[in-house]
Amino acid sequence: MFEIKTQAFFSAAHHLLNYSGACENQHGHNWMVEVYVTGEELDQSNILIDFKLLKKELNSVLEYLDHRDINELDEFKGESPSSEMIARFIYYKLKEKIVQVSKVSVWETQSSCASFYETD
Repeated sequence: MFEIKTQAFFSAAHHLLNYSGACENQHGHNWMVEVYVTGEELDQSNILIDFKLLKKELNSVLEYLDHRDINELDEFKGESPSSEMIARFIYYKLKEKIVQVSKVSVWETQSSCASFYETD
């Protein structure tokens, strides 16, 4: 099995719903996003997927989130836009274009991240 990973960044505000503490107030993060792609077959160039394509698709998803109040986006109306939910959102958006996406991790600080992946 082969696996590749790329990283990208975005900045956005959010606040958690149904939460008691500082994060219930609007605040922002400079998120780092890691996307993993796995597969058993390489193409004729012996690559799993072109990094340029993966980065292009990831950046198009992150452009939608960048410098926004995530709570105001239709996809998160009435939902608590936690890092877990943001990871899931990015995962499914990327999966529409790149079926080999296997996991998305969203880092809200250098020491704290949430990941989303599907299990069989």
